[in-house]
Amino acid sequence: MAGPALPLPTDAEYRILEVLWDRGPQTVRQVHDQLTGERDVGYTTVLKILQNLHQKGLVDRDDSERSHVYAAAVEREWATRGFVADLTDRVFAGSAGRLVLRALSTRPASRSELDEIRALLDRLEADS
Repeated sequence: MAGPALPLPTDAEYRILEVLWDRGPQTVRQVHDQLTGERDVGYTTVLKILQNLHQKGLVDRDDSERSHVYAAAVEREWATRGFVADLTDRVFAGSAGRLVLRALSTRPASRSELDEIRALLDRLEADS
């Protein structure tokens, strides 16, 4: 799987990666069909984005058949961690606390999410 040297995906690339994470290896047509249910996107646009993702090392491509099959080469966790780290650095001056406070004041968290946050805080407090 990917290490920190790989570039973070763009928003459009991330959306395609979500399809691959959720559905597993897919052809360009399958990814396109999945995306067109949500928004108007051209087949050649999906193809180009998948080619860019492959060039960046974010997807693998099996070209043994006529229709190439693409699969995510990075885990969802890697990408989300990268986005959060980037957001924390750019917007919150590296402060994870400010990020969490803003997130929780912007959108309500469910009871189970709050329980998970409390458990994480308890673990972090015990480790320090």
